[in-house]
Amino acid sequence: MRLGAARFVAGETLDECVPVLRTLNDAGLRANTTLLGEAIPDAAGAAATVREYEAILDRIAQEELRANIALKLTHLGLSFDKETAYANLERIVAHADRLGQFVRIDMEQSSFVESTFEIYQCLRAAGHENVGVVLQAYLHRSPADLERLLPLTPNLRVVKGAYLEAPAIAYPEKHDVDNAYVRLVERALSGGAYVAVATHDERIIRHVQAFAEREEIGRERFELQMLYGVRPALQRRVAAAGYTVLVATPFGPDWYPYLMRRLAERPANLFFFLRNILRR
Repeated sequence: MRLGAARFVAGETLDECVPVLRTLNDAGLRANTTLLGEAIPDAAGAAATVREYEAILDRIAQEELRANIALKLTHLGLSFDKETAYANLERIVAHADRLGQFVRIDMEQSSFVESTFEIYQCLRAAGHENVGVVLQAYLHRSPADLERLLPLTPNLRVVKGAYLEAPAIAYPEKHDVDNAYVRLVERALSGGAYVAVATHDERIIRHVQAFAEREEIGRERFELQMLYGVRPALQRRVAAAGYTVLVATPFGPDWYPYLMRRLAERPANLFFFLRNILRR
């Protein structure tokens, strides 16, 4: 793979991805995997994506990997029809449930946030427990969204947020995002959620660890999540200290847009990736 993409993407095919997931597991790390792609324009393409995710789930079970999947709803049809996206996601979630596996719904641009939460709530109302969703700390709306989700005892991943949004929608300054992030994690843990703390910021990691210890919140109530290829030594160090660490490990032929979007959506991401290429 060109442009150093192999550092951040686990290959173009599932056959290439599986050994990477195995290596992570052997290092004491859990993983999730995502088939790169989004904004499918028609029902046929979305249905093909469903079949691919079912095959991924089958392979994870066959290989007995400690891994789950994460997916974008625009990859299942949300950009053209909410009902199609829901039906496709429910099929994947039901398939995962039969295999004892978990599905994370990734969050996308602010224009898709409300529909994503509505679909998640409908799945939970239909009795699906093996599904979680994402909160983006930089969005002004996220504290209210958290309160609306807490009655479900949700499984939440908290991220800072990478999409370029207007200041009226999202905090533009890093220190404001960091503060909002910590507040969301603390409130989610205090409110009974299972929390996937998605960050490479050691200061925030230490803060969450100290908060959990002070509030007597067990380590089974949260995990740390990091990106494949970003600070792998930190991933191993946190896992060796007895915390669950999950590495987000995408794959697929559409790796180029993924890599470029990571660099382009927010200017700080370019420096983030360049800095972390040199860090271990």
